[in-house]
Amino acid sequence: MAVETVEEIKFSPELMAFISDWKKKPGNLVMVLHKVQEELGFLPRQAAIKVSELLEVPLAKVYGVITFYHFFKRTKPGKYNIQVCMGTACYLKGGDDLIQELETLLGVPLNIVTEDGLFSIESVRCVGCCGLAPLVVITGEVYGKLGKDGLPAIIAECRNKG
Repeated sequence: MAVETVEEIKFSPELMAFISDWKKKPGNLVMVLHKVQEELGFLPRQAAIKVSELLEVPLAKVYGVITFYHFFKRTKPGKYNIQVCMGTACYLKGGDDLIQELETLLGVPLNIVTEDGLFSIESVRCVGCCGLAPLVVITGEVYGKLGKDGLPAIIAECRNKG
């Protein structure tokens, strides 16, 4: 039976200091995982193992949290991770239509990265901008009151940035 080898992952000194500060605080696991994902963009297996070791919690508990909360990503998203709000207001005003159009424009379904690594599409719960429904969020920028016809220009803008 082959033994799985896991490549060592490096956390920045700032992240290590954050983990050290949070190590003994209640609720530390969720806070630490948020910070790790902020630094890496997602939570690969190596990061989960390292968090487990640093916080001295079972790996199963780390994965329990990662898989319970939809915010945490176990695979690397595209450079432009397009988050389509599916909260009630956005859903009722066409959020699902935006997802379908993005899938057509980019040629990938939800949670899959385009071949060039530039784009991924993700359905998210309410982002708290109901007055702008329907909307998408791309790298922190909100595109609101959006129809399917507005998506090609947004995609082109991202492609031009590279």
